[in-house]
Amino acid sequence: MNCTFVVSTSSPPPPLQQGFTFKVPPGKSVALVGQSGCGKSTLLQLVQRFYDPSNTDITEGIILDGVNARTLAPNWIRRQIGVVSQEPNLLDLTIRENIAYGLNYRFENPEDTTAGVPMEAVMEAAKQANAHDFVCNLPEQYETRVGPRGSRLSGGQKQRIAIARALVRDPQLLVLDEATAALDNESERVVQAALDEAMRRGGRTCLVVAHRLSTVEACDVVVVLERGRVVEWGTPNALLEAKGAYYALYNAL
Repeated sequence: MNCTFVVSTSSPPPPLQQGFTFKVPPGKSVALVGQSGCGKSTLLQLVQRFYDPSNTDITEGIILDGVNARTLAPNWIRRQIGVVSQEPNLLDLTIRENIAYGLNYRFENPEDTTAGVPMEAVMEAAKQANAHDFVCNLPEQYETRVGPRGSRLSGGQKQRIAIARALVRDPQLLVLDEATAALDNESERVVQAALDEAMRRGGRTCLVVAHRLSTVEACDVVVVLERGRVVEWGTPNALLEAKGAYYALYNAL
């Protein structure tokens, strides 16, 4: 998926500023970094069309594969996107059902979270998320109930199930929003390995927001935002060598 941000309206969604433009090439992973309030979350919300820029010019806004997102149904857009956020928000169901829920938009009966999702697809998504091995070591394996909000699983286990849930739909665009921010160091290592693999597979376009800048080293491009504007962008290594805004953030965190 080719994703282009053109936010040059008279009143863009805060905190983005007038004249914001950036293109995400298809199949590339792009990290959005910056201090709190710089516009990272706003961009992710725009991509998922939770709201639109105020200007109705068809050439401005979020452009997906050459089509303005404003002309596309929000539900259709969200079906093309897999999201992994800081809080996994698992349902009080089995592991199998939680992963299969990533395809719930296909179900005629919204109460049936597994209809039409073969077990092979659930297991493949779990393998991609580095979850299959720990699931198989549980007494009931994929039929293990996770408890309210995933309370029967560790933080790292919950996040890997959430990753599998995002991957089971084979999304064109993968959005990772502070996906490892709440994890301890060991859990972060395992989860980050799963995320790095997910970004590499199948030419998938990825947008990454990360608090720990060490987690964006596998991204193709890093975009540094300040007060809603792009102030610097390039590969992680090139930005570190430039000793600019990214270098300052990297050494401050």
